[in-house]
Amino acid sequence: MKTRQLGNTDIQITPLIMGTWQAGKRMWVGIDDAETTRAIRAAFEAGITTIDTAEVYGEGHSEQIVSRAIGDVRDQAVLATKVFANHLKYDQVIEACDRSLKNLKTDYIDLYQIHWPSGSFASEVVPISETMRAMTDLQQQGKIRAIGVSNFSKAQIEEAAQYGRIDSLQPPYSLFWRQVEKDAMPYCTAHNISILAYSSLAQGLLTGRFDLSHQFEPGDHRSKNRLFESDNYQRAQQALDQLRPIAERKQVSLGNLALAWLIAQPQTSAIVGARHAEQANENAGAVEIILSDSELQEIDAIGRLVTDYLDDDPLMWHFT
Repeated sequence: MKTRQLGNTDIQITPLIMGTWQAGKRMWVGIDDAETTRAIRAAFEAGITTIDTAEVYGEGHSEQIVSRAIGDVRDQAVLATKVFANHLKYDQVIEACDRSLKNLKTDYIDLYQIHWPSGSFASEVVPISETMRAMTDLQQQGKIRAIGVSNFSKAQIEEAAQYGRIDSLQPPYSLFWRQVEKDAMPYCTAHNISILAYSSLAQGLLTGRFDLSHQFEPGDHRSKNRLFESDNYQRAQQALDQLRPIAERKQVSLGNLALAWLIAQPQTSAIVGARHAEQANENAGAVEIILSDSELQEIDAIGRLVTDYLDDDPLMWHFT
């Protein structure tokens, strides 16, 4: 799989990135450790050698599963993890990084990201200068290779960049969720900041496997996703009906069509999870899909049947 440069670094990332929120189990149902371990390994063997996790995914459990899956090939993988909003004081960042290093069984993290801005989820407000001081110290010590942010607005990225080089932004971004295009994307492209899109399949909605009657199991956080609310969900189903003929014409799945569109956007790689090895192998095929300019425009217009009706709130879920 051809790789891309991460920001201004010498780190090479894959256009598709293995997402491992589900490996942490928390806020998911029906997750099996052995299956997710096999899925992560299958993604790696299919060429998806960049893997994204976070300390908050199961309080380190996801990081441990990642290590279990690719520990013997760690030198061939690019590992990205995140420090959560409740650990943004200087000493807390250092301690969180050390925990992640231990969980991942590695002596360096390729990309260390601030998961949410300070103050998110009622966390204590910490000056970004303090958090970035810890991040840059970790970088100078060789514990991390690059610094990224997640769920930051353009203004928040600009402020963080005053205290150190930011090489990536991880926003929610898919054909059905595109607020980043209006806010941070122009800044990122102008400053060579890679965009690592999460929820790139709109939490499975873009695969077409959920019909109008679908009900999520208790405990599945997707029931709080605003795209699954009645009016948005109906518009999404209508958009999917228009995407299906394109997928059939290209002889690809709906999900892979959506991923191919996403990784064709400026400086964007797509984080995509998988519960099973078969899903990981299927996802990897998205990099082989070639979309013409007219096809990209056609898909873009169909996506707007959903996104034009969304407000500017960047948070995808009703977590409160």
